[in-house]
Amino acid sequence: MIAIGSDHGGYALKQEIMKHLKERNIEYKDFGCYDESSCDYPVYARLVTHEVTEGRSDKGILICGTGIGISISANKVPGIRAALCTDCFCAEATRQHNDANVLCLGGRVVGSGLAIKIVDTFLDTPFSEDERHKRRIQQIEQ
Repeated sequence: MIAIGSDHGGYALKQEIMKHLKERNIEYKDFGCYDESSCDYPVYARLVTHEVTEGRSDKGILICGTGIGISISANKVPGIRAALCTDCFCAEATRQHNDANVLCLGGRVVGSGLAIKIVDTFLDTPFSEDERHKRRIQQIEQ
């Protein structure tokens, strides 16, 4: 299960990503927002990250205008490793090296075609399980 959320700046891209997840038969739950009315990204970051930390969703996807604010908000939650990705290399590396559990995107930064490729890379790339990466993640969590 993927938890997904956005503010108004990420709403349109979220719609495209949810359509793609449905086409891939990947279950997801939409935590809002539900239209382009102005709203506060920390609210949706909190809803999605708690869904992940409480184990009801395997990973999360968060989208705001730039991806910056929502990633900062997500990373305030203990146990969350949210990564703002603007390309597939970053999405692959953050899964392999950081075992990131939340992908953040900028709806006004990344087009839908690239965003979908980033989502696929993030969801399809496993954590490497290398001891050096496990050690670094433990240091982050302290």
